[in-house]
Formats: sequence, structure tokens, C-alpha cells
Amino acid sequence: MPEEGHTLPYVANLSTLFKEVPLLDRAGAARAAGFTDVEYWWPFDVAVPARDEVDAFVASLENAGVRLRGLNFYAGDMAAGERGLVSWLGREAEFADSLVVALGIAERTGCRSFNALYGNRLDGEDPAKQDDLALVNLANAAEGAAKIGAQLVLEPLSGADRYPLKTAADAVAVLDDLGRGNVRLLADLYHLAVNGDDLDALSTTHIARIGHVQIADAPGRHQPGTGTVDLDGHLHKLQAAGYDGFVGIEYVPEPDTLASLDWLPITRRGRA
Repeated sequence: MPEEGHTLPYVANLSTLFKEVPLLDRAGAARAAGFTDVEYWWPFDVAVPARDEVDAFVASLENAGVRLRGLNFYAGDMAAGERGLVSWLGREAEFADSLVVALGIAERTGCRSFNALYGNRLDGEDPAKQDDLALVNLANAAEGAAKIGAQLVLEPLSGADRYPLKTAADAVAVLDDLGRGNVRLLADLYHLAVNGDDLDALSTTHIARIGHVQIADAPGRHQPGTGTVDLDGHLHKLQAAGYDGFVGIEYVPEPDTLASLDWLPITRRGRA
């Protein structure tokens, strides 16, 4: 991925990068590598972590001198295949509780973007009821986020058969049903490419709906240049069409994080 082309700023996803060190040390490692902006999946094991866990997480950012740009809501047991609580009947309280925690972190850090993973289809449950619940949960979360000037983003995923949002159009259909201006599309170029979606449509059909972009090459989900996706070309098209937000670096590094960053000059890892 050459340096020329787009000039969009990058944000390091510290749930996939710098896993060579414990989570609370990753912000410092990212800053040492030149990054000024970071994002995370939910950085705790439960929807409502202990206060000292939250304090330690916030302190890790402050001590490193990095800005938190994005945070996932609690998505359940990701290692076990769970992919969000937005549409999960019976777990409404967990979602609501994690929303309160996330908004509290945002108040302390300045984070203004939250990824609300939609959730898998459940055995024995009516998909229409799950979708109705998703609209309620997203509306409540959007209202809370709006009070601090924040957005939610909704992400299509690959590699999760029961996850119903697989293309940009799938997510945009939910956005249309919801009708909230601060809930937007998270365009992860890796997931969309793996699912066979039209990446060119992001800069034409869907550009006005995009709230965040993430990248990894495909196949493999490793750093740019390890697969066949023209990531730089697609990012250039997105910028030319009007996208001016961050690009989340959310890949599985090979052989390790620092070596995997050779594609990205250190002068492009930070922002004043």
C-alpha cells in the first residue's frame, strides 16, 4: 500500500494490534510506535466492569497520551462466537448497562464513536422480533450518544454465519428503518470484501451513510499488501467522495505488530 493516494488519518485498533503486550500496556506501545489515536473493542470481560477496571483503562490512555476515537459496546463472548447484544432477546439489561459504562468512558476520554454489533440470529427466536428489539436498543443508544455529540456505527461482518448484516446494504436498511442521523455505517473493507460486496459502491451509493472505515487485507485479514484488495485505491475513492473520518487499522498482524507496520510510514501514524 503506497504512501501516496488518500491522506485520511489512521487510528490503531488495540484489540487486534499490539497484542504482544497486555491490554493496558497497548496504548503506550501504540504511542511509542507513533500513533496518536486508538480504538478498541469492548476492553472488559463483562458488560459492567468494576470501577477500578474502568479507571485503569482510562488511565492507560491518559498516561500514553493517546486519544480514544472509537469503542465497541459489550458484544458478549466474542471468543465463543457471540457478536453483539443489540438484537439479543433476553439480554436487554446487559446492553443498557454497557451503554451507561461506554458513555461514562466517553465523557472522560472524548470518545465520540461507538460500534454497536447487531448480534447473531438465535435458535427458536423470530428474526422479526430480534429486529424490532434492535431498533429499540439502537434508538435508546442513539439518544444517549446524541446527548454528548456522539455517533453509533453499525457493522456488517464476515465469518459469522448467524450474523444477519453481511453487506453495506444490509446495514443501511437498518439505518433507514431506524431513522436516526447519528447512527451510521461502519464500512470494514475486509469484511465487505470477504462477503463479496461491491467496495466501489461505498464511494458512490453509500458514501453519505458512512461513519467510520476499517481495513485489513483479504484473504487472511492481515496488513495491507498481504492480500488482493486495493485498499489504498478504495480509501482514495472514499476520500474523493467526501469521507474525511478516520481509518481504523483492524488487522491480525504478521509476524508481529511492529514488523507488520512497514507499509505505514511513521509520519502517517499520528495527528497533531
